[in-house]
Amino acid sequence: MSRQLASKWLKTAALLKYPVAAVHIPQTKAFNSGNLLNMLSHYGMVYIKPVVGGGGYGVIRVSGSGGAYRYTHMKITRSFTQFDQMYRSLIRVKARRRYLIQQGIHLATIQGRPIDYRVKVVKTERGWVFRSMVGRLARPGLVVTNLSKGGTMLSGRRALALSLPHISGKHKRREMRSLTLTCTHIMESQFPGVGQLGFDYGLDHSGKIWILEVNTRPQ
Repeated sequence: MSRQLASKWLKTAALLKYPVAAVHIPQTKAFNSGNLLNMLSHYGMVYIKPVVGGGGYGVIRVSGSGGAYRYTHMKITRSFTQFDQMYRSLIRVKARRRYLIQQGIHLATIQGRPIDYRVKVVKTERGWVFRSMVGRLARPGLVVTNLSKGGTMLSGRRALALSLPHISGKHKRREMRSLTLTCTHIMESQFPGVGQLGFDYGLDHSGKIWILEVNTRPQ
């Protein structure tokens, strides 16, 4: 049976050990008041995510600085004039779950809807092989792209052509495959026994590839 890892912290920390992967990972810190305020001051927008969990559940987009703060959870956006007010509200929303803060990446979009990519690999007797590369287009009004949350699946080729028409889609697909193989070997060396992996990639408007998450039980 393929080894499974639930903690986003554990998987992120493993990849951060290797510069070839680390340059593609958004800054990630533990969720607390000081870290959230500092990252908002630096990036303007961040995502907070449960350390354990998937399917886009519990993901919250937070933005703001000075006297204007807001967060979006599912389709609900709340605004605040003070950081402390917003932070107290976030504490209530997240309840007792452990959260992390991830640098917000302004993803390329299609008609204003964010899109990201899932690349899945599995280990066979012949070694690691690619199973799929698809784009996931967020449902209108949502900040997550997960299909379980109403996202739309597109082929990787079509998703790149529609979201980044000024960039070579063929080159980006090749780049994602190369990064996937590199990170797969890292994950296998750090966690012997993994047999399937799903890499969630986001591309910003310049075409840079960001590793948003790694799944050991990809759907």
